[in-house]
Amino acid sequence: MSKRIFANLIAVFAGAMIVAAPAHAQSADWQRNIARMIAAKQTYPRAAQMRGDEGTAKVKLTVAADGSLGSVELVGPSGSSVLDREALALPAKVGKFPAPPGGSTSVVLPFTWKLM
Repeated sequence: MSKRIFANLIAVFAGAMIVAAPAHAQSADWQRNIARMIAAKQTYPRAAQMRGDEGTAKVKLTVAADGSLGSVELVGPSGSSVLDREALALPAKVGKFPAPPGGSTSVVLPFTWKLM
């Protein structure tokens, strides 16, 4: 029996929030764009699939004023070390982001993996 694999990318869009950002940098459009860019790179790690790992990892990323990725920090573990490593690696897979309005900012994004 094969399982359909589904990476719940909708959680990325619905659960993203900006933290520690200047008021004028809290652009919802920019935030959604960042979430979409990262979600496009999200995959379900084979090792996690084989072990039946599921969960949501929350990652805080800092984006510099020029759009470069500053730092990535796990702020909410998924319960799976494989999924946590993948969540930490996702932002770097995008490369450079659009410059945040108003300068450097931090965003917390949830990444959810669920076997269906």
